[in-house]
Amino acid sequence: MAKTRSTRTKRRRPSDDRGRRKRIVYRFKENEFVDYKDVALLRKFMSDRGKIRSRRVTGLSEKRQHQVATAIKNAREMALLPYLATRPSK
Repeated sequence: MAKTRSTRTKRRRPSDDRGRRKRIVYRFKENEFVDYKDVALLRKFMSDRGKIRSRRVTGLSEKRQHQVATAIKNAREMALLPYLATRPSK
């Protein structure tokens, strides 16, 4: 029996996406710590609606994204950041 070749091919990105790099929101120093009191920094990692931006968008490492998310949640708990940016109308 002859071996059959896989018909799977590598997916190509559309031509307009080639060369486009990830947007890095903030570049951390090596030993820099993410503090929940640094509201200006934490706002860079939140959307205009108050949601935490994903790793895919921010370009952070898994460890750093976890630190940022925890700091944002702590800042929300301490009432330094809002849970929702806009209030829903009734």
